[in-house]
Amino acid sequence: MATPTPPTCPAPMKATSNGAFQHENPLDYALPLLILQICLVVAFTRFLAFLLRPLRQPRVIAEIIGGILLGPSAIGRSHTFLNTVFPKKSSTVLETLANIGLLFFLFLVGLELDMRSIRRTGHKALGIALAGISVPFILGIGTSFVLRSTISKGVEPTAFLVFMGVALSITAFPVLARILAELKLLTTDVGRIAMSAAAVNDVAAWILLALAIALSGSNTSPLISLWVLLCGAAFVLFCVFAVRPVLALMAKRSHEGEPVKELHICITLTIVLAASFATDTIGIHALFGAFVIGIVMPKDGPFAGVLIEKIEDIISSLFLPLYFVSSGLKTNVATISGGTSWGLLFLVIFTACFGKIVGTVVVAIICKMPFREALALGFLMNTKGLVELIVLNIGKDRKVLNDQTFAICVLMALFTTFITTPIVMAVYKPARRGAPYKHKTIQRKDRDTELRVLACFHSTRNIPTLINLIESSRGTRKRGKLCIYAMHLMELSERSSAISMVHKARNNGLPFWNKIQEDRDQMVIPFEAYGQLSSVNVRPMTAISALSTIHEDICTSAHHKRAAMIILPFHKHQRADGSMESLGHSFRLVNQNVLTHAPCSVGILVDRGLGGTSQVQASDVSYKVMVPFFGGRDDREALAYGMRMAEHPGILLTVVKFAAPPGKTFTFGGNLVAVTADKDKKVIKGADVSSDYDKQEDDQIWSEFMSAQSSNQESMRYEEKLVESKGGVITALKEMNKSTLVVVGRMPPVAPLVDNSDCKELGPIGSYLASSDFSTTASVVVIQQYNPSKDVHPLVMEVSDYPAVPDTPRFIV
Repeated sequence: MATPTPPTCPAPMKATSNGAFQHENPLDYALPLLILQICLVVAFTRFLAFLLRPLRQPRVIAEIIGGILLGPSAIGRSHTFLNTVFPKKSSTVLETLANIGLLFFLFLVGLELDMRSIRRTGHKALGIALAGISVPFILGIGTSFVLRSTISKGVEPTAFLVFMGVALSITAFPVLARILAELKLLTTDVGRIAMSAAAVNDVAAWILLALAIALSGSNTSPLISLWVLLCGAAFVLFCVFAVRPVLALMAKRSHEGEPVKELHICITLTIVLAASFATDTIGIHALFGAFVIGIVMPKDGPFAGVLIEKIEDIISSLFLPLYFVSSGLKTNVATISGGTSWGLLFLVIFTACFGKIVGTVVVAIICKMPFREALALGFLMNTKGLVELIVLNIGKDRKVLNDQTFAICVLMALFTTFITTPIVMAVYKPARRGAPYKHKTIQRKDRDTELRVLACFHSTRNIPTLINLIESSRGTRKRGKLCIYAMHLMELSERSSAISMVHKARNNGLPFWNKIQEDRDQMVIPFEAYGQLSSVNVRPMTAISALSTIHEDICTSAHHKRAAMIILPFHKHQRADGSMESLGHSFRLVNQNVLTHAPCSVGILVDRGLGGTSQVQASDVSYKVMVPFFGGRDDREALAYGMRMAEHPGILLTVVKFAAPPGKTFTFGGNLVAVTADKDKKVIKGADVSSDYDKQEDDQIWSEFMSAQSSNQESMRYEEKLVESKGGVITALKEMNKSTLVVVGRMPPVAPLVDNSDCKELGPIGSYLASSDFSTTASVVVIQQYNPSKDVHPLVMEVSDYPAVPDTPRFIV
């Protein structure tokens, strides 16, 4: 009788092939196969993220779904696809690289967690965190008994109940932060409590996970588990008292504005790997070591930020999605079959949601939170994500969870996270309310009142011109004060550093420059320095939001700060050859949205180097400011702003009043245009009619200007020009191209001077002045006056008894 041939293991894959021309299949070799896997995973998950973007889902949802679809649950049901793209012999290489990426990502997560904020967590957030952990943990233990009696028979009971308890009680801190930022809730009471409670929950989850791992070893001796826990505790103490001083020394030697030494980066990343090796040797998984190093890493100074910049893109973009696919290849939804399995899936989802939501809501109501806020907080705390998958994968690798239980828990994590955003949007819509205020324009009867301006900027490129414009606007007499709110506009990207920046700056909801001077936004320092050296009150602010919604932050802040004008940078900047280069269509949409929704006047600054590339001292200001005046609401605002600037002794204001021949208008046989206020921003033709009211208002402000000019002829001049065609207007405007600054109304009653303009939102005159045909040296401010009759859908509802917002620096998300 022949003896059966024992099964043989497949030969290990070689790294690289000799190429297709040598009759070798690249997919039989590790490196080309891994490259194909990475490209496929990244492209597929990014495509899913694009499809889910309208639902405002975090990218982790797309990555979890992508991993499941590429696995045996969907596309992987084709054995040809699975054996070609994800063969079993490649799983070791794929999982190793995925875990390397996950290891460094958890180091970044640890960097996001500031233990000082956790120690400062209030009793309310601490109580909510404890309820959000304990109630679902207890229910998870109860669920584990049901699972063990049905689909998980024979598993080690203690480890299984701990894993199930941890799986149901986790709140994903990074995913929650992303959802709160997307919904603009980070600086609300709900957002602050959620973040504080989630931070406590995250730390507790890792402690419980370490316990679960210690209990799930192949050696079931309690003594072994005890040694694992004791060694894990000793490792944490070693990191706090031995590793942290080394990291703090390197952070201390990394000064602001100086490059961080490459040796310091290398040492830190090596420490992360060494710590991971140590925890893997102890038996509590390599990821634990990386996470602990991230937590003990000093958060102050530029060192942590540079570390994030060095590693986050390649880790989160290329390596981390591999972990979701590695998890998805283990997830087979087809194992959930029959009424029992689907009933257990419903039970697990219900238990997870009920425990987390009810536990959170009850404690929140006891803490006297409104029911809607408490309910929203409950759903937010029910967010699962990457940490959940880590727990489940470790449980599966250690034979604590079988295929069916694993698939049920993965679907539970996906479902609970997916429903968070739409339900929170439905149950909790914090109304933007504010106190009504009077001065929403520069033109006003009482010129002795304070002028408040919200000046926005994207980068350092805008700062010198903006400060010089502020200096020109302040005047030197005692007529009135000038208060500037300098708002740094920052895009909230998918990077983890964006959220890390939010946490670092927000400092538990308080103005971050009040306590942590080293970590404040460096962009606002020039404005603070200018405010200290001048008589202008400067209030620095920072707004972090997606560019598609950042206009809401701008308009809301302008209302809360009772601003009379918002100054925005133009979406183009001037190149060295004088041509205008676009910064992107998104920045243009920001300006258009602000023009539509602003609660006050708006000025768009076309920067051509007002005063040069540095701040000009008050005594050195010598600017020629031109104001072309055609009439209309916006031109009146531009003239009022020019008259304000003329108070400065270094400003020479020249107003050019245009006049059409008798019986004719400035349309010259053409049509007036305007930009619609709806989301389509269509250019429409308007009627060639100037109301009697507008003419009376034009005459009134002109008489005020003439009165001021007669008493201040050294600083104010005027000219009157009769123009008979568009060519005459262009010729007259070109005479202004040697001036320092041109202030013009956005929508005067003039026919467009440029036929094919890509910035029609600047109006008929502004679009020409912003073109390279006009000038390469004269900066332009295009002003739109606030029109209450068009403010039909305000972003901020005015409430008469609403408390005034204090004039402190603010951080807005």
